[in-house]
Amino acid sequence: MPADTSSPIPAVLAKLGPLDADRVADLRPYLDSVPDPRARRGRWYSLTAILLVCACAVVAGARSIEELAEWGGQVSGELRTALGIRCHLLGWRCTPSIATIGRVLAAVNGDALDAAVGAYLADRHRARADSATEPTARPAAPTFRRTIAVDGKALKGSARLTAKRRHLLAAVTHHRALTLAQAEVGAKTNETQHFRPLLTPLDLTEAVVTFDALHSVQANVTWLVEIKNAHYIAVIKANQPTGYRQLAALPWSDVPVQHTASSTGHGRKESRSIKTCGIADELGGIAFPHAALAIRVHRRRKATGHRESRETVYAVTSLAAHQATPAELAAAIRGHWGVETLHHIRDPTFAEDASTVHAAAAPRAMAALRNLAIGALKLLGADNIAKTTRAIRDKPQRALPVLGITISRSIHGT
Repeated sequence: MPADTSSPIPAVLAKLGPLDADRVADLRPYLDSVPDPRARRGRWYSLTAILLVCACAVVAGARSIEELAEWGGQVSGELRTALGIRCHLLGWRCTPSIATIGRVLAAVNGDALDAAVGAYLADRHRARADSATEPTARPAAPTFRRTIAVDGKALKGSARLTAKRRHLLAAVTHHRALTLAQAEVGAKTNETQHFRPLLTPLDLTEAVVTFDALHSVQANVTWLVEIKNAHYIAVIKANQPTGYRQLAALPWSDVPVQHTASSTGHGRKESRSIKTCGIADELGGIAFPHAALAIRVHRRRKATGHRESRETVYAVTSLAAHQATPAELAAAIRGHWGVETLHHIRDPTFAEDASTVHAAAAPRAMAALRNLAIGALKLLGADNIAKTTRAIRDKPQRALPVLGITISRSIHGT
């Protein structure tokens, strides 16, 4: 649908470029794979239509079930047709109500919805990477191998007097922070049990998986290397006492600093240095499977008005010295911590922690829709999700092309 000539396209939307079918995959086939939990009798809306309304509303910045329904009520008849809303015998098309959306999100299969969202984002990410390698494409700067972080997040607002808050575990790409897989784990202490089921559907061949000390479980790491043919970078802390003592006892004072980096922002100055040390099996190695390099990261942080803090972090990786430079290892470790930026977007921009949605699968479904919106916008080049969603909110028709729903081929910048 062409943009209204009377209202110029905001600069944040112009960055997204032309949103045509050749560049943006259609979300609907992926949503069709989610089973409908409702009885056949009495259905008016298809499940795909309801989920599509919710997804477009979240792209436009909707934070609650009420706002999802409000966005649907604003769209025109032509857009309702594109969304798959059935036409009544009297000719009108009414979008789902708050009650309908709430019931569907509470009953939807969370595993299937997360799988559909992850597959959609992964396919778009793969298509974007393939187009960048075409001979006619502009040559890109060399990048480190594909890196995926495994990290958890609590949905604080989902807690009730009779129920604990929900906890989700996700596999997120370092670049653009795309959520490829997500699972509900009940509590943070259950994350290690869901490590393998979360990553099993993903193709991790030659990829690097990063995770914090909680997931540095030897059995999971062995499975990752031997079964999934992946590499890892694991932070080692006191929960692995033998490995931690061995790493700390290495002659780090004799190893020169191999890479340094510093940054300033958000009221603080931070500097980081990294040292690496080869681990020879014939000299005893360390008590961690497939470890090839030991890593020591030293961080200094000085916040305005506070004393300087220092922290030393030890890690191990299955990557050998010829497979990754110290700078690449430092970027991968920092990239894992940078995944917290995805949580920052979900909290302030979409008010996830303030959301009181708590019925059955609804909290997880809302989280999946937020992951979908953030990933789709980042794949199009959006660098400020909050500004982009505000610009889309003003014109409901701008949300559809972001998810591959086009009415005409003349859409540019949504």
